[in-house]
Amino acid sequence: MTAATAGTEWRKFWTLPIAAALGYATSVIHIYGLSPYVVPVSEGFGWQRSTVTFGITIATLISGLFAVPIGMLVDRVGPRPIGIAGVALLCAAFALIGFASTADEWRWYLLWTVLAFATLPVQATIWTAAVATRFEASRGLAFAITLCGASVAQALFPWLGTELIAAHGWQTAMMLQAAIWAAIALPVIMLFFRGARDVKAHVHEGEEVAAAAAPGYAEGLGFVEGLKSSIYVRLLIASVLFTFVALALVVNFIAIQTDSGMEATQAGALAFWIGIFAIFGRLGTGFLLDRLPANYVGAAIFCLPIMACFSFLYLGTDAAFLSAALIGLTVGAEVDVIVYLATRHFGLKAFGALYGGLLVALSIGTATGPLFAANTFDRTGNYDQFFWISIGCMAVSVLCLGSLPRPAFGNEKS
Repeated sequence: MTAATAGTEWRKFWTLPIAAALGYATSVIHIYGLSPYVVPVSEGFGWQRSTVTFGITIATLISGLFAVPIGMLVDRVGPRPIGIAGVALLCAAFALIGFASTADEWRWYLLWTVLAFATLPVQATIWTAAVATRFEASRGLAFAITLCGASVAQALFPWLGTELIAAHGWQTAMMLQAAIWAAIALPVIMLFFRGARDVKAHVHEGEEVAAAAAPGYAEGLGFVEGLKSSIYVRLLIASVLFTFVALALVVNFIAIQTDSGMEATQAGALAFWIGIFAIFGRLGTGFLLDRLPANYVGAAIFCLPIMACFSFLYLGTDAAFLSAALIGLTVGAEVDVIVYLATRHFGLKAFGALYGGLLVALSIGTATGPLFAANTFDRTGNYDQFFWISIGCMAVSVLCLGSLPRPAFGNEKS
């Protein structure tokens, strides 16, 4: 592939990664958006923090359970109709959480169960599958821009939630946050979110040619063949351990800082910088993935949470900004690395289903990490034990990625 080919991809389809980024941001509104609500909900209802964050556990486990079927559905019908419906449903479900007006834990869990099923049609598979069919030469950067949606979410949602809670209380804040985001994301997605598999439903002049020529459209391993690969096992292990650590650090970041004496609004503002650094992390990672061996890029990125944990353990609030930067650079790159490696090692033939399996691992880590960290605090009064366990988990993840062989599909660098 040449630089001209990459330029052609961007000239034709530059709006697609932007629309996909807004969809991906929506998919994490309940994860990154929960951070400013943990303390007020816990104090308002007299619950432990693990009770509040258990909602994420419910949502991500159910999401993971259906990740492979959703991926198969994307492979069959295309991502556009699924994604549009999912954005509307998830925003409505997030607003519904604000109706938890009594200290009834089961009502809280029921509302999160409803939200869990609303997350199914906004999984990362939907947004990355469309982008993968349009970008080959610049796939790393295209994925990076798409997945920057989560970085925007990390920067915007904690800040927005903090401000809305201060002005209206947490219940009304959840409803307003969902409405504001739906008004921003839905129109753009409806106008511009179309991958190669979606053009049959919406054909423009010359679009048939683009669909037929979609790079790597049917090339790759089948679902069962991919599952049997040791490479797939290593990606699964790296995925579950990374999200176990990184999402716990993100969800509990404000609580970690306020426990150390920082004001809630100051901690919320600091969390904003996690999202800003996540954007730099994603874009930088996308740039490097198109130019360097992806497994080594991923291994280097996965070292950053280790540094963040040491910062929390030994430097505390004196290095709060450094901790936020390290977390941001990491969560801005992890899914980029996994999804890029999946397309290069397995191709696009059964990408939706195979990436759905990786999403199961990502969901398990997301479901258990924040809960484990909160439970560690409930038992010990601090997060130190979680930090040490996280260091070990990330060391294993680094080894899994660093040991991957040269990919079979695409022009991967040696």
